[in-house]
Parts: sequence; C-alpha cells; structure tokens
Amino acid sequence: MRSGSRRPLFVSRIHSASMLDTDSPRVRAVLPLLYVAWADGVLTPSEAETIRGHLRTQEWLDASTREAICDHLDPQSPPTPTQYFRWIRTLRDGAGDAAVTTRSSLAELGMALANVGGDGTALPEASRRALEDIEAALNIDGEEVVRDLLGERPEPSPVEPEAPFDTDAMRRLLDGPHAELREDIRTLLQDPVFEYQDGLGTEAYREQVLRWCEHLADQGLGALAYPDAYGGGGDMEKFIVAFETLAYHDLSLVVKFGVQFGLFGGSIHHLGTERHHEEYLDRVGTLDLPGCFAMTEWGHGSNVRELETTARYDPTTEEFVINTPHDGARKEWIGNAAAHGQVATVFAQLRTDGEEHGVHAFLVPIRADDGTPKPRVRIEDCGEKVGLNGVDNGRLWFDQVRIPRANLLDRYAQVAPDGTYDSPIPSSGKRFFTMLSTLIGGRISVARAGLSATKSGLTIAVRYGNRRRQFGPKDEPEVPLLDYRTHKRRLLPRLATTYALHFALDDLTARFARKGRGESLEAIEAEANALKAYATWHTSATLQEAREACGGQGYRADTRIGRLRADTDVFTTFEGDNTVLMLQVAKGLLSDFQREFRDMNLWGMARLVADEVATQVQELNPVVTRTTDPDHLRALPFQQSALTYRAEKQLQNVGRRLQRRIDDGMEPFDAFVDVQDHLVQCARADAERVILERFADAVEGVEDADLRETLTTLRRLFALSRIEADLDWFLEAGYVSGSKAKAIRGAVNDLCDEVRPQAEALVNAFGIPDALLGAPIATKPGPGPK
Repeated sequence: MRSGSRRPLFVSRIHSASMLDTDSPRVRAVLPLLYVAWADGVLTPSEAETIRGHLRTQEWLDASTREAICDHLDPQSPPTPTQYFRWIRTLRDGAGDAAVTTRSSLAELGMALANVGGDGTALPEASRRALEDIEAALNIDGEEVVRDLLGERPEPSPVEPEAPFDTDAMRRLLDGPHAELREDIRTLLQDPVFEYQDGLGTEAYREQVLRWCEHLADQGLGALAYPDAYGGGGDMEKFIVAFETLAYHDLSLVVKFGVQFGLFGGSIHHLGTERHHEEYLDRVGTLDLPGCFAMTEWGHGSNVRELETTARYDPTTEEFVINTPHDGARKEWIGNAAAHGQVATVFAQLRTDGEEHGVHAFLVPIRADDGTPKPRVRIEDCGEKVGLNGVDNGRLWFDQVRIPRANLLDRYAQVAPDGTYDSPIPSSGKRFFTMLSTLIGGRISVARAGLSATKSGLTIAVRYGNRRRQFGPKDEPEVPLLDYRTHKRRLLPRLATTYALHFALDDLTARFARKGRGESLEAIEAEANALKAYATWHTSATLQEAREACGGQGYRADTRIGRLRADTDVFTTFEGDNTVLMLQVAKGLLSDFQREFRDMNLWGMARLVADEVATQVQELNPVVTRTTDPDHLRALPFQQSALTYRAEKQLQNVGRRLQRRIDDGMEPFDAFVDVQDHLVQCARADAERVILERFADAVEGVEDADLRETLTTLRRLFALSRIEADLDWFLEAGYVSGSKAKAIRGAVNDLCDEVRPQAEALVNAFGIPDALLGAPIATKPGPGPK
C-alpha cells in the first residue's frame, strides 16, 4: 500500500511564529530565495523540499540558522504579511546600497546583501555555489526578480483600458462557494511535479499521467465524493468542482482521474453496499487499487440496455460466470484497461434461476499483482488516438470468468445463494434507470471539464488578439486584432456563451448534489444530457475558432490550443454521444407534452387551445414583430419570450409531424427516426432556453452593481447571438420582420463593441495560471506597431 503519511495540502494553514534575524549575513544571503518562494503567496510542496534539501547540506550555515530558514519554507506555515514585507524592505534597501544591477542573478543579489551591513567577513565560495544551484533547480529568472525588486520593469505593451469591474471580484463570483478548493488546486497544479512534459512516447506519457494521478490522490482529491470513513467528505459537488478545475491542466490527467475516482469508485459507492465500501473504497481513493468502468461494447455503444456480455449465476459454486459471447460484445474504449487497471466494474446481463434480469454491475479482477491479465481475461490496447494518449484505453474479453457472488454490486438487486433474485425496485425499467444514474454526474463533469478547456482557449485567443497588431490607417500604428469587427464577432459571442454555460452548469451541479430534495432525478438527467451535449459542442467549435483567431501562432504546439482541441474532440462522444443525448432530451420533452394532452379533460384542452391562440396573438403581434428599439431587443422579457416561443413551437410542430406519420400507419420507431433532424433542433432550442433562464437568474442574484452590469451585457450578447444564429427560423415563423432581423444583427455588433474593452479582464477572471496555459503568445507581450 502506498504511504499515506504525506500531509495533505488542503488543511487549515497557520502562520509561522518565529522571526528570522535579517541582520545576519547568512540569512541575508538566503533572503532572495525566501522572497521568491513566497512571491505569489504560496509555496508548493516540491519547491519547499528542493530548497530545504539544498540548505540542509550547507556547512557554511550553522544548524540553528539552517533550521530557522527551513521553518520558513513550510507550505503549511506561510510568513505573516508583516514578516514578508520586512523581507521586501530589507531586500530593496540592501539592493540599493549594494552594487546590484538589473542583470544580477539571485545568487549575486544574496551575496551582495550579505556584505551590506555585515561584519566584513566574506562568505565562503560554497555559499555562492549553493545559491546558484538552488536558483537553477527552481528554474528562476533571477534577473526578472531583481528588476522587480529595483522597480525597473519594462513598460507593458498597450492593451485594453481598465475594466469597469473588479476582476478579482468576478473571479470570486465564478469560483463560487468552493473558491478555496479551486485555489488550492490551481496552486497544486503549478507545483513543478505537474510541469508539462513534451515529446513523451505513449508509454512514458501514460506513466506520467499515473504519477500525476497519484499526487492528486495523496492530496485527498480522489476521495472527495466518498463518505468520511473512506477519506472523503461525501461531497459530490466538490468532486465535480475539482474535476472542472483540474481541466485547466492536462486533459489526459482529468480523464484518468474521472475514470478512477468518478466512474470506477463512483460505481462502487453508488451501486455497492457497505461491504463493498469497506473492502474497496479506501483503496480506490488512494489509487492503491486502479480500476476500470467497463460498460461500452463494440456492438452497443450507446444502447446500454442491449449490452451482450452475460453474467450467469451458478448456485452450485455461488459464483457468477462472466462471458463475452462473441467479438462484437467485447468491452471497448475502457479507460485504465490497457496498462494500469486491476479490477473492472463490468456491466452485464444477469441470468439466474432460468430468468433474465437485465443489466447489472459486477466487480471483476482483470490483472494479477504483476500486471499480467487474469486467467480467461483478454486485454488489448486500443492504441494511439487523436488525443488523450496519456489515458490507457483498452478492450476486454471474458471467457467464462468466475467471480464470487459477493462481487455483484447489489444496492438495487440481490441474488441469494440459491439464485433467488430480489430487488427493492420491482420495475425493471425503473431499476435500470436508477442504476445508470451514476452517469449523470459523469456527464455534468465532462461538460464542465470541456468548458474549462474552452476558457483556456478563449484566454489564449483573447489575450493574443489584444496584443497582436495588424494593418491600420496610413502612417498610423497598426490596430490590435481584437479591435476588428470580424475578430470581435468570432470570439466575443463565444465568450458570452461560456459565461452563460458556467452559471447554468453551476446551478445544475448544485441541484444534482442535493438530488432527491424536491426535484426528480429524471428532470436533472434530462438537463444534464442537454447541457453536456450543448457545452461540449460549444467547446469543439470555440477551440477551432480560437485556433484560427491566433493565425499561424495558433498552430504552434506550444500555444496548446491544438492539444486542447484534440483532447476534447471525444468529449462530444463519450459519456453519451451528443446527438443520441439530444434525441433522448427531445423524447423526454415529447413524453411530457403527450402526457399533458393525455391527462387533460375537455375543459383542459379548451384552455390549452385558448392559451396557444393567446400566445400567437401576443408573440406575433405586428407591432412586436417589427419593433427594432434597442431597449426592446436588449430586454430580458423579449429574449426569454423568443427562446421560449421557439422551443415550445418546435416541440408542438415535431409532435404533430410524429402523430401524422403514426396516423398514416407508420410504425412509431420509424416515425421517430423520420423526424430525428427536427428532434435534435427541438432539444437544442430547449437547451438554449434553459441556459438563458439559468444565466438570468444568476445575474439577478449578483449584489455587486459593476459585476451585475457586466454580466447583464454578456447575457444580452448570449441571447441575441443565439437568436441571430437562428434568424431563418424566426423569420419563417413570422416571429420577427426583416427590419427586426437587421436590427438584431446591429445589436449584436453593438454588444460586441461593449464587451471588447472588458474582454481580457473577463478571461483573466477565469483565474487560469499562466503556467497551466503554457502558451507564450498569451503570457508574453506580442509584437508592437511596425
């Protein structure tokens, strides 16, 4: 078992009580390193260990001085503001008195400080070498630090004017109730342990991702959703927030993290009982037991109900026999299977006592301790992929593999020793849905991780567009790209949509975390399906636009947009193919619509017809359809009415199309297939209605007037850009006139102009550290006027 002695990062911090003697030449020599160590307010565990390890071998420092300095390099005990500012004052005063220039290294600064105000005794040459070694090990740009201390920094390139809101306040708002967890993860990911390693082969990359995952497990992040007894706090919302924040880093890490702790561990947590929790959860949360979630099959990717892997119960041995009946039933694209997984949660058709009981989940060992496959288990590597090659996806076959009866995850169904089947949920359909509810959290997590990648891409593209200058008036400076109408148009509506989705997913996550308190799980699942599809489609489209908006620079590997684009491409497919999810959403909307009709009496039908007529009169009133006043177009009532009208009208229309086909003798399945294009449009329209509603509710609750005004502008841009994108439908439906359509396009242009001066502050509010962006074009000043 891996050691659990390492102190987690996420514990309450206390300040060091002792004070360093800054008059001591030896302390003054090390002071620049202490300043750098805490310059951003945090010190990562590996940075601290690097410095302490060097210092403890230095004989030119007496033991008491070494330990006093090391005490001030404890990540759990940062210096007080008073101590820190005393260090800065000593450094600046000493640098001013010493022969230090802006081209000096930290080691040179330390040696110069030691001689200022000292007793005249020169420090040994070993001290200089030690300071240089530490500086090199930490990869510090000493000259930049010295320039900062001397106040001689170069003037930044001209960028947008100061934002009309407090960027830190916006960041706190976006971070929400788990801001401390998010900030701790941002800090952890900047530890040199998590530094990107370019050029790794597939095997080395997979091992790197595994090590990263182990570091996250060491910090208790993997177990966040598990009960207290198994290393967590039982907080699913925290786990999803952690997953989302980790997605600012390498997405192979995020996916492996999700497979191990979310899918594999989550299946044991939610589908198993106390004995499974006792035996497995602690080991899963610490990554002592790497596992897989083996649901998808080659022949039945999205159709889980028809999976063909079987689990036949043998009462003579009290074992389940897991079998892959043919090659098309092999488990496919199973994360953690190709290299690291030892146990898999296998979904299979349960057969016992001569009866079929549908899909259930079983824990099946797939590897021995030495890494070789278990007897009768066949494992194959899926090989190189378009992206996410740090994840070891594999295929699994089972040839009559026997497992104990206890390996059935039996929270919702039990099999007695004699093979008798029992379940607290009598309906097989309801039982199937309940067991698959573990996927809801996965879909929300994928949507949020995709949105994090979107934020990274937009941050890079907006900053670059704000710095890169191209063309301009004759004999005048060139113009920043982001000042051009086309550039604003390609990025800023997507930025508004990203903000809208952030708040919509925040709301959905909170409701999912408290599921069962006044809202059906079916309603939450429907919204999760819609937002997962909408958000990940948005991710793919936005990253492509961001790449193009950065021109040739966006095609550079170190710009990272290309990697983000490749790694998130599959987000539209896994945890549910987006088109299939949208068809499920539309089917649910139709079911609710038909149920409403079925339950109505004569008076109810009359009221429905009357309401529909009234809506038509109100919404299609010529005065309304032709109104082009900017205040009307920007107003929330118009925007909500437009998106609601479209969603409801499309639902009614597709319902009528289906009914006509069925009345004409077409089989219901064939009729459903015949209108699938319309159904996807219907689900997308309803998704945009929901996103606007959630965004508007969130903006209404913001107390800070400046933030509320900025978010209102983004809400207007999101809604009007969505209406503009579907103007052909609104024109065809008679909801807007030609003149109003033209005014909507103008309003979108005006709103892009209003967002443009705030664009960089809006992406900065995402709080993505430069080290995680890994994009030089977004973290360094671009070329100035030519």
